Amino acid sequence: MLWAGGCYTHAGGVSGLVRMAPSNHLFLPAGRRWRHPMPRSTVPVVDSKRLLTIFGPRDQHLRKIRAALGVGVSARDHTIHIEGDEPAVMQATEVFEQLARLAGERGAVESSDVADLLSAATGEGPAMPREPIELRNPGKQVVPRSDGQAAFVKAIREHDVVLCAGPAGCGKTFLAVAMAVSALRAEQVRKIVLVRPAVEAGENLGFLPGDLQAKINPYLRPLLDALREMLDYEVLKRLTEQDVIEMIPLAYMRGRTLNNAFIILDEAQNTTIAQMKMFLTRLGMGSKMVISGDTTQIDLPSNRQSGLLDAMNRLHNIRGCTRVRLGGKDIVRHPLVQRIVDAYDDTGPEPRHA
Repeated sequence: MLWAGGCYTHAGGVSGLVRMAPSNHLFLPAGRRWRHPMPRSTVPVVDSKRLLTIFGPRDQHLRKIRAALGVGVSARDHTIHIEGDEPAVMQATEVFEQLARLAGERGAVESSDVADLLSAATGEGPAMPREPIELRNPGKQVVPRSDGQAAFVKAIREHDVVLCAGPAGCGKTFLAVAMAVSALRAEQVRKIVLVRPAVEAGENLGFLPGDLQAKINPYLRPLLDALREMLDYEVLKRLTEQDVIEMIPLAYMRGRTLNNAFIILDEAQNTTIAQMKMFLTRLGMGSKMVISGDTTQIDLPSNRQSGLLDAMNRLHNIRGCTRVRLGGKDIVRHPLVQRIVDAYDDTGPEPRHA
Protein backbone atom coordinates (compact mmCIF):
# COMPACT_ATOMS: atom_id res chain seq x y z
CA MET A 1 0.00 0.00 0.00
CA LEU A 2 1.50 3.31 -1.07
CA TRP A 3 1.02 6.93 0.07
CA ALA A 4 0.28 9.08 -2.99
CA GLY A 5 -0.55 12.75 -2.70
CA GLY A 6 -2.88 12.65 0.29
CA CYS A 7 -4.62 9.39 -0.52
CA TYR A 8 -3.97 5.69 -0.19
CA THR A 9 -3.90 3.36 -3.17
CA HIS A 10 -3.25 -0.35 -3.50
CA ALA A 11 -0.42 -1.10 -5.94
CA GLY A 12 -1.97 -3.05 -8.80
CA GLY A 13 -5.24 -1.15 -8.73
CA VAL A 14 -7.40 -4.04 -7.56
CA SER A 15 -8.73 -2.09 -4.64
CA GLY A 16 -8.08 1.42 -3.34
CA LEU A 17 -8.03 3.35 -0.12
CA VAL A 18 -8.70 7.08 -0.48
CA ARG A 19 -9.94 9.93 1.70
CA MET A 20 -13.45 10.89 0.62
CA ALA A 21 -16.62 12.39 1.99
CA PRO A 22 -19.00 9.83 3.49
CA SER A 23 -21.56 7.98 1.40
CA ASN A 24 -25.27 8.47 1.92
CA HIS A 25 -25.83 4.70 1.92
CA LEU A 26 -23.27 3.47 4.41
CA PHE A 27 -23.92 1.12 7.31
CA LEU A 28 -22.04 2.30 10.40
CA PRO A 29 -21.71 0.42 13.69
CA ALA A 30 -24.00 1.72 16.42
CA GLY A 31 -22.68 4.81 18.14
CA ARG A 32 -20.26 5.83 15.39
CA ARG A 33 -20.39 9.39 14.01
CA TRP A 34 -18.78 10.89 10.92
CA ARG A 35 -15.51 12.77 10.97
CA HIS A 36 -14.26 14.50 7.83
CA PRO A 37 -12.34 13.49 5.89
CA MET A 38 -12.43 9.70 6.39
CA PRO A 39 -10.32 7.00 4.74
CA ARG A 40 -12.28 4.92 2.31
CA SER A 41 -11.50 1.66 0.52
CA THR A 42 -13.16 -0.39 -2.20
CA VAL A 43 -13.09 -4.11 -2.95
CA PRO A 44 -14.50 -5.26 -6.31
CA VAL A 45 -16.75 -8.34 -6.39
CA VAL A 46 -17.61 -10.33 -9.52
CA ASP A 47 -21.39 -10.44 -9.09
CA SER A 48 -24.22 -10.05 -6.61
CA LYS A 49 -24.30 -13.78 -5.82
CA ARG A 50 -20.70 -13.70 -4.64
CA LEU A 51 -21.42 -10.52 -2.69
CA LEU A 52 -24.23 -12.30 -0.82
CA THR A 53 -21.85 -15.18 -0.10
CA ILE A 54 -19.27 -12.79 1.36
CA PHE A 55 -21.81 -10.97 3.55
CA GLY A 56 -23.26 -14.28 4.76
CA PRO A 57 -26.80 -15.43 5.59
CA ARG A 58 -28.77 -12.40 6.80
CA ASP A 59 -25.52 -10.39 6.63
CA GLN A 60 -24.08 -12.24 9.63
CA HIS A 61 -20.50 -12.09 8.27
CA LEU A 62 -20.91 -8.39 7.51
CA ARG A 63 -22.20 -7.63 11.02
CA LYS A 64 -19.32 -9.55 12.59
CA ILE A 65 -16.73 -7.58 10.59
CA ARG A 66 -18.36 -4.22 11.31
CA ALA A 67 -18.55 -4.99 15.03
CA ALA A 68 -14.97 -6.26 15.25
CA LEU A 69 -13.30 -3.47 13.27
CA GLY A 70 -15.67 -0.52 13.76
CA VAL A 71 -16.01 0.32 10.07
CA GLY A 72 -18.89 1.36 7.85
CA VAL A 73 -19.62 -0.91 4.90
CA SER A 74 -21.86 -0.53 1.85
CA ALA A 75 -22.21 -2.32 -1.48
CA ARG A 76 -22.94 -0.72 -4.86
CA ASP A 77 -22.30 -1.84 -8.43
CA HIS A 78 -20.62 -5.11 -7.40
CA THR A 79 -18.19 -3.20 -5.19
CA ILE A 80 -17.78 -3.20 -1.41
CA HIS A 81 -17.16 0.28 0.01
CA ILE A 82 -15.47 0.59 3.41
CA GLU A 83 -15.10 3.74 5.52
CA GLY A 84 -13.79 4.43 9.00
CA ASP A 85 -10.56 5.00 10.86
CA GLU A 86 -7.47 4.41 8.77
CA PRO A 87 -6.09 1.24 10.44
CA ALA A 88 -9.54 -0.35 10.63
CA VAL A 89 -10.23 0.37 6.95
CA MET A 90 -6.96 -1.28 5.98
CA GLN A 91 -7.78 -4.33 8.11
CA ALA A 92 -11.33 -4.59 6.74
CA THR A 93 -10.04 -4.30 3.18
CA GLU A 94 -7.71 -7.24 3.70
CA VAL A 95 -10.52 -9.31 5.27
CA PHE A 96 -12.98 -8.63 2.44
CA GLU A 97 -10.34 -9.33 -0.23
CA GLN A 98 -9.60 -12.72 1.34
CA LEU A 99 -13.32 -13.52 1.67
CA ALA A 100 -13.83 -12.62 -2.00
CA ARG A 101 -11.04 -15.03 -2.91
CA LEU A 102 -12.56 -17.83 -0.79
CA ALA A 103 -16.02 -17.21 -2.26
CA GLY A 104 -14.56 -17.51 -5.76
CA GLU A 105 -12.59 -20.69 -5.00
CA ARG A 106 -15.16 -22.56 -2.92
CA GLY A 107 -18.48 -20.86 -3.60
CA ALA A 108 -19.00 -20.56 0.18
CA VAL A 109 -17.72 -18.63 3.18
CA GLU A 110 -17.99 -20.10 6.68
CA SER A 111 -18.21 -18.26 9.99
CA SER A 112 -14.88 -19.85 10.93
CA ASP A 113 -13.28 -18.22 7.86
CA VAL A 114 -14.43 -14.79 9.03
CA ALA A 115 -13.26 -15.45 12.59
CA ASP A 116 -9.81 -16.61 11.42
CA LEU A 117 -9.34 -13.62 9.11
CA LEU A 118 -10.44 -11.16 11.79
CA SER A 119 -8.01 -12.73 14.28
CA ALA A 120 -5.20 -12.37 11.77
CA ALA A 121 -6.17 -8.81 10.82
CA THR A 122 -6.35 -7.60 14.41
CA GLY A 123 -3.15 -9.35 15.43
CA GLU A 124 -4.87 -11.82 17.75
CA GLY A 125 -3.43 -14.74 15.81
CA PRO A 126 -1.20 -15.26 12.77
CA ALA A 127 -2.85 -16.28 9.51
CA MET A 128 -1.62 -19.59 8.14
CA PRO A 129 -1.31 -19.59 4.32
CA ARG A 130 -3.98 -21.92 2.93
CA GLU A 131 -2.33 -23.42 -0.10
CA PRO A 132 -4.72 -25.63 -2.11
CA ILE A 133 -4.09 -29.34 -2.55
CA GLU A 134 -3.96 -29.98 -6.30
CA LEU A 135 -5.68 -33.23 -7.29
CA ARG A 136 -4.70 -32.87 -10.97
CA ASN A 137 -8.32 -33.35 -12.02
CA PRO A 138 -9.99 -30.58 -14.05
CA GLY A 139 -11.48 -28.10 -11.58
CA LYS A 140 -10.69 -30.24 -8.54
CA GLN A 141 -8.65 -28.98 -5.62
CA VAL A 142 -9.01 -29.11 -1.86
CA VAL A 143 -8.43 -25.93 0.17
CA PRO A 144 -7.83 -26.05 3.96
CA ARG A 145 -10.65 -24.19 5.69
CA SER A 146 -8.95 -23.17 8.93
CA ASP A 147 -5.51 -22.29 10.25
CA GLY A 148 -5.37 -25.67 11.96
CA GLN A 149 -6.13 -27.52 8.74
CA ALA A 150 -3.54 -25.42 6.90
CA ALA A 151 -0.95 -26.31 9.56
CA PHE A 152 -1.84 -30.01 9.15
CA VAL A 153 -1.35 -29.87 5.37
CA LYS A 154 1.93 -27.95 5.78
CA ALA A 155 3.16 -30.57 8.25
CA ILE A 156 2.41 -33.37 5.78
CA ARG A 157 4.32 -31.54 3.04
CA GLU A 158 7.37 -31.02 5.24
CA HIS A 159 7.63 -34.26 7.28
CA ASP A 160 7.74 -38.00 6.62
CA VAL A 161 5.64 -38.93 9.68
CA VAL A 162 2.76 -36.75 10.90
CA LEU A 163 0.68 -37.52 14.00
CA CYS A 164 -2.63 -35.66 14.24
CA ALA A 165 -5.25 -35.62 16.99
CA GLY A 166 -8.56 -33.81 16.63
CA PRO A 167 -12.32 -34.10 17.11
CA ALA A 168 -14.82 -35.53 14.64
CA GLY A 169 -15.42 -33.32 11.62
CA CYS A 170 -12.14 -31.37 11.65
CA GLY A 171 -10.95 -32.78 8.31
CA LYS A 172 -8.19 -35.16 9.48
CA THR A 173 -9.12 -38.04 7.21
CA PHE A 174 -10.26 -35.98 4.23
CA LEU A 175 -7.12 -33.83 4.08
CA ALA A 176 -4.80 -36.82 4.55
CA VAL A 177 -6.50 -38.67 1.68
CA ALA A 178 -6.37 -35.52 -0.48
CA MET A 179 -2.62 -35.22 0.12
CA ALA A 180 -2.19 -38.91 -0.74
CA VAL A 181 -4.11 -38.57 -4.01
CA SER A 182 -2.13 -35.43 -4.88
CA ALA A 183 1.18 -37.24 -4.23
CA LEU A 184 0.10 -40.20 -6.36
CA ARG A 185 -1.02 -37.98 -9.23
CA ALA A 186 2.26 -36.06 -9.09
CA GLU A 187 4.15 -39.40 -9.15
CA GLN A 188 5.79 -38.62 -5.81
CA VAL A 189 4.64 -42.06 -4.60
CA ARG A 190 3.62 -45.25 -6.41
CA LYS A 191 1.03 -46.51 -3.96
CA ILE A 192 -1.55 -45.40 -1.40
CA VAL A 193 -2.14 -47.64 1.61
CA LEU A 194 -5.16 -46.91 3.82
CA VAL A 195 -5.15 -48.63 7.21
CA ARG A 196 -7.60 -48.79 10.09
CA PRO A 197 -7.76 -50.86 13.29
CA ALA A 198 -10.88 -53.06 13.45
CA VAL A 199 -11.34 -52.72 17.19
CA GLU A 200 -15.04 -53.52 17.12
CA ALA A 201 -14.18 -56.98 15.70
CA GLY A 202 -11.27 -57.39 18.07
CA GLU A 203 -9.06 -57.56 14.95
CA ASN A 204 -10.43 -61.12 14.51
CA LEU A 205 -11.80 -60.59 11.02
CA GLY A 206 -11.83 -64.31 10.24
CA PHE A 207 -15.08 -64.66 12.16
CA LEU A 208 -16.84 -62.16 9.86
CA PRO A 209 -18.66 -63.36 6.71
CA GLY A 210 -17.29 -62.81 3.19
CA ASP A 211 -13.84 -62.38 1.66
CA LEU A 212 -11.24 -59.97 3.06
CA GLN A 213 -12.61 -56.95 1.16
CA ALA A 214 -16.15 -57.64 2.38
CA LYS A 215 -14.90 -58.04 5.95
CA ILE A 216 -12.97 -54.77 6.07
CA ASN A 217 -15.26 -52.52 4.00
CA PRO A 218 -17.37 -51.35 7.00
CA TYR A 219 -14.23 -50.27 8.87
CA LEU A 220 -12.65 -48.48 5.90
CA ARG A 221 -15.82 -46.76 4.67
CA PRO A 222 -14.79 -43.21 5.78
CA LEU A 223 -11.53 -43.52 3.83
CA LEU A 224 -13.38 -44.88 0.80
CA ASP A 225 -15.92 -42.05 0.97
CA ALA A 226 -13.08 -39.50 0.88
CA LEU A 227 -11.49 -41.23 -2.11
CA ARG A 228 -14.78 -41.19 -4.01
CA GLU A 229 -14.98 -37.41 -3.66
CA MET A 230 -11.58 -37.02 -5.32
CA LEU A 231 -11.42 -39.76 -7.95
CA ASP A 232 -13.87 -40.83 -10.62
CA TYR A 233 -15.51 -44.20 -9.95
CA GLU A 234 -13.79 -45.96 -12.85
CA VAL A 235 -10.38 -44.55 -11.91
CA LEU A 236 -10.80 -45.59 -8.28
CA LYS A 237 -11.96 -49.06 -9.30
CA ARG A 238 -8.97 -49.53 -11.64
CA LEU A 239 -6.42 -48.28 -9.10
CA THR A 240 -7.91 -50.55 -6.42
CA GLU A 241 -7.87 -53.61 -8.71
CA GLN A 242 -4.25 -52.88 -9.64
CA ASP A 243 -3.34 -52.60 -5.94
CA VAL A 244 -2.15 -49.03 -6.45
CA ILE A 245 -4.69 -48.11 -3.76
CA GLU A 246 -4.80 -50.68 -0.98
CA MET A 247 -7.19 -50.71 1.98
CA ILE A 248 -6.31 -53.09 4.78
CA PRO A 249 -6.88 -53.59 8.52
CA LEU A 250 -4.01 -52.82 10.84
CA ALA A 251 -3.46 -56.47 11.73
CA TYR A 252 -2.42 -57.21 8.11
CA MET A 253 0.48 -54.72 8.21
CA ARG A 254 2.76 -56.99 10.23
CA GLY A 255 5.91 -58.09 8.42
CA ARG A 256 5.62 -55.59 5.54
CA THR A 257 7.94 -52.79 4.43
CA LEU A 258 6.29 -50.17 2.23
CA ASN A 259 8.55 -48.22 -0.13
CA ASN A 260 7.42 -45.21 -2.21
CA ALA A 261 4.01 -45.28 -0.57
CA PHE A 262 1.69 -42.79 1.09
CA ILE A 263 0.36 -44.60 4.16
CA ILE A 264 -2.59 -43.35 6.23
CA LEU A 265 -3.59 -44.83 9.58
CA ASP A 266 -7.07 -43.64 10.54
CA GLU A 267 -8.75 -44.01 13.96
CA ALA A 268 -5.26 -44.41 15.42
CA GLN A 269 -6.51 -43.67 18.95
CA ASN A 270 -7.67 -47.30 18.96
CA THR A 271 -4.20 -48.76 18.48
CA THR A 272 -2.16 -50.13 21.36
CA ILE A 273 1.42 -49.02 21.92
CA ALA A 274 2.69 -52.31 20.43
CA GLN A 275 0.46 -51.93 17.36
CA MET A 276 1.62 -48.34 16.83
CA LYS A 277 5.26 -49.38 17.03
CA MET A 278 4.60 -52.19 14.55
CA PHE A 279 2.88 -49.78 12.17
CA LEU A 280 5.53 -47.06 12.35
CA THR A 281 8.31 -49.53 11.57
CA ARG A 282 6.62 -50.46 8.26
CA LEU A 283 7.90 -47.15 6.81
CA GLY A 284 10.14 -47.74 3.80
CA MET A 285 12.29 -45.57 1.56
CA GLY A 286 10.50 -42.71 -0.22
CA SER A 287 7.36 -43.19 1.87
CA LYS A 288 5.23 -40.88 4.01
CA MET A 289 2.93 -41.71 6.94
CA VAL A 290 -0.05 -39.77 8.30
CA ILE A 291 -1.51 -41.07 11.56
CA SER A 292 -4.72 -39.50 12.84
CA GLY A 293 -7.38 -40.06 15.44
CA ASP A 294 -9.74 -38.57 18.02
CA THR A 295 -8.34 -39.06 21.50
CA THR A 296 -11.78 -38.44 23.05
CA GLN A 297 -13.16 -41.58 21.36
CA ILE A 298 -10.86 -44.35 22.57
CA ASP A 299 -12.54 -47.79 22.34
CA LEU A 300 -9.70 -49.79 23.88
CA PRO A 301 -10.15 -51.73 27.14
CA SER A 302 -9.58 -49.53 30.17
CA ASN A 303 -6.26 -51.22 30.96
CA ARG A 304 -4.78 -50.41 27.51
CA GLN A 305 -3.08 -47.12 26.70
CA SER A 306 -3.72 -45.48 23.33
CA GLY A 307 -0.83 -45.87 20.90
CA LEU A 308 -1.63 -42.48 19.35
CA LEU A 309 -1.33 -40.59 22.63
CA ASP A 310 1.88 -42.43 23.45
CA ALA A 311 3.40 -41.74 20.02
CA MET A 312 2.49 -38.04 20.12
CA ASN A 313 4.35 -37.72 23.43
CA ARG A 314 7.24 -39.99 22.47
CA LEU A 315 8.07 -38.97 18.90
CA HIS A 316 7.39 -35.25 18.46
CA ASN A 317 11.05 -34.28 18.98
CA ILE A 318 12.41 -36.82 16.50
CA ARG A 319 13.64 -35.32 13.22
CA GLY A 320 11.23 -36.13 10.38
CA CYS A 321 8.27 -36.54 12.75
CA THR A 322 5.81 -33.91 13.91
CA ARG A 323 2.48 -33.68 15.66
CA VAL A 324 -0.56 -31.49 15.00
CA ARG A 325 -3.55 -30.91 17.26
CA LEU A 326 -6.85 -29.75 15.74
CA GLY A 327 -9.76 -28.34 17.72
CA GLY A 328 -13.32 -27.09 17.58
CA LYS A 329 -12.37 -24.14 15.35
CA ASP A 330 -11.30 -26.62 12.66
CA ILE A 331 -14.64 -28.47 12.46
CA VAL A 332 -16.16 -28.07 9.00
CA ARG A 333 -19.26 -30.23 9.26
CA HIS A 334 -22.70 -28.91 10.20
CA PRO A 335 -22.26 -25.93 12.61
CA LEU A 336 -24.15 -27.95 15.23
CA VAL A 337 -21.31 -30.50 15.33
CA GLN A 338 -18.94 -27.94 16.83
CA ARG A 339 -21.50 -26.99 19.48
CA ILE A 340 -22.00 -30.68 20.34
CA VAL A 341 -18.23 -31.24 20.63
CA ASP A 342 -17.90 -28.12 22.82
CA ALA A 343 -20.73 -29.34 25.07
CA TYR A 344 -19.00 -32.67 25.65
CA ASP A 345 -15.65 -30.95 26.21
CA ASP A 346 -17.24 -28.74 28.87
CA THR A 347 -19.14 -31.42 30.79
CA GLY A 348 -17.85 -34.82 29.72
CA PRO A 349 -15.20 -36.97 31.37
CA GLU A 350 -11.53 -36.48 30.60
CA PRO A 351 -10.10 -38.73 27.85
CA ARG A 352 -8.65 -41.96 29.21
CA HIS A 353 -4.85 -42.16 29.29
CA ALA A 354 -4.54 -38.53 28.12
